[in-house]
Amino acid sequence: MTAPLDAEQIQQKFDASPFNSWLGLKVVSLDLPKQEITVRTEMRPEFERGTGTSQWHGGAIAAVIDTVGDFALAALAGRGLPTINFRVDYLRPAIKTALISVGRVRRSGKSVGVADVDVFDENGTLLAVGRGTYSTLPSAG
Repeated sequence: MTAPLDAEQIQQKFDASPFNSWLGLKVVSLDLPKQEITVRTEMRPEFERGTGTSQWHGGAIAAVIDTVGDFALAALAGRGLPTINFRVDYLRPAIKTALISVGRVRRSGKSVGVADVDVFDENGTLLAVGRGTYSTLPSAG
């Protein structure tokens, strides 16, 4: 069994991944007993739906949701986990704001884990919700 990850170790994994580093994910907090992680992602022009709109593209939001859901479970598993499936519901546009994403483990089983992610703007308005399913099977490597 791999030891759980702490917030600093998760941040190191974010920073070591070219894609996650490009997203600019920053761990705000990690609560292992509550099985919850909070991550902040700043808006950048590369994430815009249209040039100069300051509106987040849905694909960037989806990538954040997938990663935050994964690492809600990864904190417990001690390693990143492969995504099996995930879905997103966009509730309102994200404009001129950082994203504050809260991932919560719903199930951490022997072969499958499920995490829910709520995405808020900086004022606490709920923008999107997502659910990811991840393989928790031991890694082959």
